Amino acid sequence: MSTVQDHDGMSLATVWEAVAAEVPDTPALIHPGTRRTWRDFEDRAARLAGHLDARGIGHDAKVALYLRNRPEYLESTFAAFKVRAVPVNVNYRYLTEELAYLLDNADAEAVVFDAEFADRLDEVRGSLPKLTTFLCVGAGERHPLPAWAEDYEKVVDATDPMPPVPRSGEDLWFLYTGGTTGMPKGVMWPQRNLLRTASATFRVIDAEVPTTVEEVRAAARTFHDRGKAVRLLPAAPLMHGTSAITAVGVLSAGGCVVTLASPSFDGHELCRAVQEHRVTQLTIVGDAFARPILTALEEAAAAGEPYDLSSLKVVLSSGVMWSKEAKEALLEWCTATLADTVGSSEGVGMAASVARRGSTSATATFRLGEHARVFTEDGREVVPGSGERGLLAVGGPIPVGYYKDPEKTAATFRTFAGQVWSVPGDYALVEEDGTIRLLGRGSACINTAGEKVWPEEVEEVLKLHPAVLDANVVGLPDERWGQSVTGIVSLVPGAEPPSEADLIAHSKEHLAGYKCPKRVVIVEQVQRGPNGKADHRWAARVAAEALAGS
Repeated sequence: MSTVQDHDGMSLATVWEAVAAEVPDTPALIHPGTRRTWRDFEDRAARLAGHLDARGIGHDAKVALYLRNRPEYLESTFAAFKVRAVPVNVNYRYLTEELAYLLDNADAEAVVFDAEFADRLDEVRGSLPKLTTFLCVGAGERHPLPAWAEDYEKVVDATDPMPPVPRSGEDLWFLYTGGTTGMPKGVMWPQRNLLRTASATFRVIDAEVPTTVEEVRAAARTFHDRGKAVRLLPAAPLMHGTSAITAVGVLSAGGCVVTLASPSFDGHELCRAVQEHRVTQLTIVGDAFARPILTALEEAAAAGEPYDLSSLKVVLSSGVMWSKEAKEALLEWCTATLADTVGSSEGVGMAASVARRGSTSATATFRLGEHARVFTEDGREVVPGSGERGLLAVGGPIPVGYYKDPEKTAATFRTFAGQVWSVPGDYALVEEDGTIRLLGRGSACINTAGEKVWPEEVEEVLKLHPAVLDANVVGLPDERWGQSVTGIVSLVPGAEPPSEADLIAHSKEHLAGYKCPKRVVIVEQVQRGPNGKADHRWAARVAAEALAGS
């Protein structure tokens, strides 16, 4: 195998090929029952790339990844990079309408999917004429291979590896996000900028982000020679930015990604994997993951078989606030650095709060990232200690916009002080000492365990129930989820009153589970403003009062 220098900066395929050439026998991917070296990783991706190329999937074609966390997710990403196609994440919690919208909006031409999702994909594929290549992972007795799809493993086994081709660092990677709109939108990341977000990983060996193949190989070799190669366990799904972007960085530095097999998060499974594979880094989403991990640690210790987490160096959380109490409890079990970060699909590294054993007073203190600033709406940088509210903005390596949406691109990627910044809409105050106080998203977007939920979408579904006259949806503070989706509804006069369980079940017929209300409060009348818009403050207060103590 040889590597090809890109003609306009390095693509991630070129970077990963260079790593495979330098440390071919070190582990790249570990999954229950599967252990693949960098040589295996590169070879299988090259074979899959050969198949995609034969199917006409090439530069700028979109390859959807409809998969749980497993080696094939990253192999397919690598293969798409090799042919200069664009990997597209698919939220496997989506129902039919959401799935069809995303695949259509992304102009997907190929999809790599878990066999368990075949029925749902079958429901939408007839409405997607561009989608012509279907590769099924994990087909077997429980989930047979559909007649309209090809078996992933057979394709890999039967195809010759595709030789490297010249590529560009401007080749794209898509990260679809629900964000603050009713339907997902594709954030366009140049691969060059994705690589630059990995600077923290390379600093472990006092190295800069590589800009040549030779520097990639030297960094990978140095990591392994010094025993500092990172083993990442992305507890959060790879379909989300926190795990995906971190995995890209770890692989680019010659590390290894460890994935779990359970379809739902299991704290014991995670702790066992950390112990067995000597995992050095975790990515989680706040208390929704931290608390089950703590429960597993307590249960194992009580049984006289405590887990060994001594290999852990970093636990990275993003997406929701991570409580001080959960951080302090976790530090009783490990000596890792806990990094509570603020970022989004549109830009990472906005701010961070770092906690270590013996210094837990810092767990609630956030500091701006290297490329982050706080600006007023009119583009002035907020003066520390002024008490003026501003928008968090991040520059440096950022995306170039939203796919096929110039209006939203202009609204989020804004020019301040002669530079383009990503400004997703998070507000903050800057204290005199330079720390920041987070004020939340300037919209009513609900963030539940890292998933973004737009209230209007849920409200419209609730109003489809024949007994519901009007609805409002808010996010209430929740110890585990950060926010819980909560509905407030008024009923059609004379209608048979539905139960709370009826309304939740109705929602689940139309929406992915994480979008559905966990609680629903029935009121006499849903209050709206003079302009007819939902009064979310009123709804949050009424819901909190109604549910207090329940």
